[in-house]
This record gives sequence, structure tokens and C-alpha cells, in this order.
Amino acid sequence: MRRFIMIFFSGFIMLNLAGCEAFTRKFTRKSKKSDQQVEMVLAPEEYKGPNMTAEELYRQYFMYWKSWQDELINALSQNSSLKKKVDCAEQAIKNLVNMRSLLIEQAQKNLDVYIARSQELLSDMQRDVYGADNKRNNDAAERIKSDIHRGFTYTKVKNYLR
Repeated sequence: MRRFIMIFFSGFIMLNLAGCEAFTRKFTRKSKKSDQQVEMVLAPEEYKGPNMTAEELYRQYFMYWKSWQDELINALSQNSSLKKKVDCAEQAIKNLVNMRSLLIEQAQKNLDVYIARSQELLSDMQRDVYGADNKRNNDAAERIKSDIHRGFTYTKVKNYLR
């Protein structure tokens, strides 16, 4: 019995010393293959998009402005985060500026009033970190929306496009 135990332990020790090949293979670092080569871009091209008329661009910017203004009003009424409110206001202003660039100078001056009011609203929202004036800002955003909607729909400014 003693001889059997000695043979068993010596066999066990020999196997441990030899190690398990699968175990050592599992934890050895594999070499990186550099067979895949990335194709270089030699001459990048800028996508210009479809050529659109001033009418189509104005309608598009007006639609974008309206959707961002609605999103701003929604964010103000639901007490959303400051980041969301500021982002909506910035996008609405950006689309108003794009609309402005398509108008003649007389109509641009009329739209500048509403751009200034929108920028003032944006600065008010940025100062109101905790959302204490959301109701007042919401009312101001709705007034801006109704005033622009009343005076700058495509049917009212189609004669003032460049």
C-alpha cells in the first residue's frame, strides 16, 4: 500500500512538472498578423449634394427651424436638461441664419430681429442653469415661433428670395 501511494504521488508530481501544453498555449501571446493593409485615400472628394433652388433650400431650412423650435419648446415644457435646451436653441438659430442668407437685404433686416431675440433667449437659458425660468423662456420661444411663422413662411417671402 505504501509503495502504491509513493508511485501515485511521484506520477502526480511528474505530470505537474511536465505541465499541460494546452494550458500554456492558452496563455501565451500570439503574434500579430500584418497581412491586412489599409487602403489609403489619395484624393478626398467633398460631397456637394444635390443642386437645390433657393425656394427648396428656404423651405428646407424653414422646416428644420420649425422642428428645432418645437423641440426647444417641448424641452422647456418638460424641464429637460440644460444641454438639450441649449442644443435645440443653437440649431434653431443656425437654421434661421441659413434662411437669412437666402433673403434680400430688406427681408434680412426683418429676420435679424428674430435672430437677435432667439440669441437673447439662448443666453437667458444658459444663465438659468437650474431651470427656474423655464416657463418664461417657454413663453418667449413660443412668441418667437408664432412671429416667425406669421411673417416668414415661404408664401410670404417668395418675392424676397435671391
